[in-house]
Amino acid sequence: MEGRAAFLRSFVFAGRGVVLASRGRNFRVMVAAAVGAVIGGVLRGLEPVEWSLIALCIGAVLATEAMNTAVEALADAVHPGRHPGIARAKDAAAGASLIVSIAAAVVAALVFLG
Repeated sequence: MEGRAAFLRSFVFAGRGVVLASRGRNFRVMVAAAVGAVIGGVLRGLEPVEWSLIALCIGAVLATEAMNTAVEALADAVHPGRHPGIARAKDAAAGASLIVSIAAAVVAALVFLG
C-alpha cells in the first residue's frame, strides 16, 4: 500500500510544481499563447495530426519553462548572490526555453499558414 500512496503523493508534488511554475510571468505568457493556439485551431478546424503537433509544442514549451523555473530556483537557493557559474546555468536554461519556443512558433506557422 505504501508504494501506491507514494505514487499518488508524487502527483501532489508535481501539481505544486505546476502551480509554482505558473506564477512566473513567462509561463503565463506561454499559457496565453497556448490558449490562442487552441482557439485558432478550433476556428481553423485543425486535423488530428495538426492538433498533435500543436499539443506537443504546447507541452514542450510549458515543460521547458517549468524546468527553467526549477533551475532558477535551485540556483538561487544554492548561491543567492551573483556568481558567474550560476549566471551561465540560468542563461542556458533560459536559452533552452527560447529554443523550444522558437521551434514551436515555426511549427505553428507551418500549421496555421501552411
